[in-house]
Amino acid sequence: MESKIEILSTVTVTYQADLYKVVDALNRTLKHDNLMFGLALDKEDPEKAVFTIYKT
Repeated sequence: MESKIEILSTVTVTYQADLYKVVDALNRTLKHDNLMFGLALDKEDPEKAVFTIYKT
């Protein structure tokens, strides 16, 4: 069975050390609603992070 992941939204924010805790809480809380959240450092600006919401 093939699983398709769809990007619902992407936003760039100022990086803060505890952002991963918010992403972790969202993933734990909303995984049963077929939502997944990601956080990655911006490749062009290490002071920025890219927050992405996915539908699984």
